[in-house]
Amino acid sequence: MANFRSLLLGLCLLGIVPAVQAGADNPKKNFRLYCMGCHQIDGSGSPENGIPSMRDEVGHFLRLPEGRAYLSQVPGTLNTPLNDGDTAELLNWVLVNLGRSSTPPDFQRYTAEDVRGYRASIPEDIPGVRVKLLEQLAKP
Repeated sequence: MANFRSLLLGLCLLGIVPAVQAGADNPKKNFRLYCMGCHQIDGSGSPENGIPSMRDEVGHFLRLPEGRAYLSQVPGTLNTPLNDGDTAELLNWVLVNLGRSSTPPDFQRYTAEDVRGYRASIPEDIPGVRVKLLEQLAKP
């Protein structure tokens, strides 16, 4: 098996076999790899199991500064092996493609610097933060 991996790596380096790229140019692929297992292919989640739907909902969090930070701090986002830039692109893809009508048309796209800053201050009670944010969003 180790010989096969070495051969495959060598072929990738020579350009004979294209390397699989995970990164900013593949946010849809990264969604499938790191989010779809819980949130489903269509973003509908599994609310009965505590996995919220993102469809036409996730963009509402952008109405609050804490909500914008929260999206970078949820366990699924924090625990991906993606770097800050790739995570920013994944969040942007989710907001446009799954958040759709809930995402403000003038939303500020996440940057690597945004994600890095938000990840540097992780709340102790992330589920509690979600509850507070939802309460704030429900206020007129």
